[in-house]
Amino acid sequence: MFTLTQLTCFMAVAEELHFTRAAERLSMTQPPLSRQIQLLEHELGVRLLDRTNRTVRLTPAGRAFLGEARRIVRQAEHAALAVRQVSGGETGSIALGFTAASAYSALGNLLAASRSALPGVEILLHELVTRDQLEALSEGSLDLGLIRPAAIGTDLTSRTAVREALVAALPADHPLAANDDPLDLAAFHGQDFLMYSSVEARYFHELLLTTFHSAGVRPVFIQYLSQVHSILALVNSGWGIALVPEAATNMRYTGVTFRPLRLPDDPRPVELDFVWRKDNDNPALSALLEIL
Repeated sequence: MFTLTQLTCFMAVAEELHFTRAAERLSMTQPPLSRQIQLLEHELGVRLLDRTNRTVRLTPAGRAFLGEARRIVRQAEHAALAVRQVSGGETGSIALGFTAASAYSALGNLLAASRSALPGVEILLHELVTRDQLEALSEGSLDLGLIRPAAIGTDLTSRTAVREALVAALPADHPLAANDDPLDLAAFHGQDFLMYSSVEARYFHELLLTTFHSAGVRPVFIQYLSQVHSILALVNSGWGIALVPEAATNMRYTGVTFRPLRLPDDPRPVELDFVWRKDNDNPALSALLEIL
């Protein structure tokens, strides 16, 4: 039977697609890393990686096994956490999922509250997109998630964590960046616009489509991206303009100017939710939820 060490080594190589970088990431040398991969392939009876002197690629079997390996390791980590939980909730640990964007706002407040009120509780952070957090929560490998609003199963429950405004992100030399007055949505009509992906960033994609449709505004969508920091990087390069959550103004780009928006219906339309399993019996989670 394969071991967790073999799975961890395989995941590192599969994600880095480079043995040297994977070995550095795992704080080990390359020969024992290669040996662990060979042992895993021998145990499974399939080749997981195609490797030459220059490239490393996942085989079809490797791509299929990567998701299973991640799931097994997550479950093992959760099992290790479970044995450290105690009934009072003053000590223990919480596996917390968060999206990259939530790290700009709610995550810091949550960690500060936990450190102040529950200093004996360890928070184990997992950066995951909303879809992967919901899967991990249902599997039980996460205790609490910070996600954008999404359809959740009957086994989960949610609570609004943060509501914030949308702001315009503009190249510093763009005409709309000339002053600090709030912008009307009509200013975006016909403008080259950096849009969120309908798959990887579905929440923001649908929010912006609805916002523009209600105002009768049609920007020209020139790129679709999934992460706020990627969008800001392109704004910084002068590729187009964008709308981002207000917390993203904490990210500093010398070539980006932020301006407030004048929204007719909801001045704070961006929502971030806490979500957790209804039957989660982690005492530390119960203690944290009481102080949020």
